[in-house]
Amino acid sequence: METRNIIAAISLSAAVIILYTLFFAPPPITQENLAEKSKTEQNSDAPSLDQKENVTEISREQALGESERIQFENQSIIGSISLKGAAIDDLTFKEYNVVLNGNEKVNLLAPRNSKEGYLIESGFITNDKNIEIPNSNSIWSVSGNSILTEQSPIKLTWANDQGLIFEKEISIDDKFLFTVKQRIINSTNNKYDFYSYGQIIRNEAPEITNFYILHEGLVATLDDELIEEDYDDIEEKKFTRTAQKGWLGIGDKYWITSLIPPKGKEFKTTFDYKNKFRANFVGTDPLELNSNSSIEDKMQIIVAAKRVDVIDGYAESLKIDKFDLTIDWGFLYFITKPLFFGIDYFFKLLGNYGLAIIAITICIRLAFFPLANFSFRSMAKMKALTPEMTRLKELHKDDKMKLQQAMMALYKKEKVNPMSGCLPILVQIPVFFALYKVLFVTIEMRHMPFYGWIQDLSERDPTSLFNLFGLLPYDVPSFLVIGAWPIAMGISMWVQMKLNPAPTDPMQAKIFMFFPLFLTIILAPFPAGLVIYWTVNNILTMAQQVFIMKRTTVKTAT
Repeated sequence: METRNIIAAISLSAAVIILYTLFFAPPPITQENLAEKSKTEQNSDAPSLDQKENVTEISREQALGESERIQFENQSIIGSISLKGAAIDDLTFKEYNVVLNGNEKVNLLAPRNSKEGYLIESGFITNDKNIEIPNSNSIWSVSGNSILTEQSPIKLTWANDQGLIFEKEISIDDKFLFTVKQRIINSTNNKYDFYSYGQIIRNEAPEITNFYILHEGLVATLDDELIEEDYDDIEEKKFTRTAQKGWLGIGDKYWITSLIPPKGKEFKTTFDYKNKFRANFVGTDPLELNSNSSIEDKMQIIVAAKRVDVIDGYAESLKIDKFDLTIDWGFLYFITKPLFFGIDYFFKLLGNYGLAIIAITICIRLAFFPLANFSFRSMAKMKALTPEMTRLKELHKDDKMKLQQAMMALYKKEKVNPMSGCLPILVQIPVFFALYKVLFVTIEMRHMPFYGWIQDLSERDPTSLFNLFGLLPYDVPSFLVIGAWPIAMGISMWVQMKLNPAPTDPMQAKIFMFFPLFLTIILAPFPAGLVIYWTVNNILTMAQQVFIMKRTTVKTAT
């Protein structure tokens, strides 16, 4: 019994350590991390995107009114393109509100001279300093259609005094994809080399979740390798990598701004900070512009809400390697993503994500039913053996060696494995973390209600025991917001613990008695959907355990 208690204590301690490591501890510093941080810019003949800018910070509304604009709209987004610099710097998601039950929509992009400046540029650059090329201050002209929709692309032009005409044809689909075809027309007898580029600029780091299990910042997959750089990392150290394929961007919890370079061409990706965050690519091979000819290139821009069907759809239709990793599925990807699809299936069937979580909980219990049965039979036998183990402990109280031998003989005779009681917990931990990840990172769960007082399954239960769940007319501090669902979870955990063999050591018994209270306080701030899962799982576990215990008998010595 002492061995079993030690194992149980170690298991519970390990669970707490894992919870802390995954949710609170900073990532470890390894030699690989240091090597990644110390990467220096590879040699390249491509010119730099550095440009001197004089920016006066003004409000977003003032900035939008400073230059002429081309409006765009489809069923998912609305915004505008500035003719100054031909930058996509104004974009609003039509389907997403800033706060639950609010009217203000989520604005993602903003002009460069506003505090929240966040924009996308594209074009050509050259090493020849004698050639005038368009920059962020250049004023482009509209040729033909002046409103961008999914049925009508737009064409922008800019010409210098050296016989070169720069053109951009921009189109959008019905969701979040911009396609930019760029062209230079040379009407002279001279030859030039140009490099195509795309760049995302963000003036300052946004207010981020700052949670270890979620990456927010600069991200890319380059030659099949996932690159994730935090904002503070880039402030300290520039990142540069040359790749044959991939994509790059800046990701928030629910939103992604990304560039997909021209297919089949090598490019250099750079993440850096020079008074603003920049994520860009530049083609490494020059495009030769011969006399009286033209060159062109095509890139794609995706500024999207991270809906799984949308992200996966673009990854497949545009053949973008690992674009689905814009959603931070985590190291349990092989559990997390299938778990999401299971929940989403039941949502489409039942019409409520809370019911979908309950349905997937039942499926998980059924999947592990045989393993749980084996574990519960062993635990039931252990509980039935408690009087016999107490007798043996009294009989051999002065000889620990004989006590251990007698206990092992009893376990062998009754075919009991004291460690099997840990199996249900060990099986549930990966699923628990994976479900937490799904609730935390997927926009599909955002602002999704359950029944009663739960209006957002991705947020904590808003009620509190300390104001009688809203019956008393005052608010309580956040650390005292322990809602009805966490309390139900704690009660179910306490009842479940009562069904298990009790430790014979009084001190251990007291510690175990407080464990449900401890987990109730710890899990109260977690998403309500996760607490609902844990509560329903406990109830199903207890039902299965009671059934097994009633059918389990043990013959003991007299």
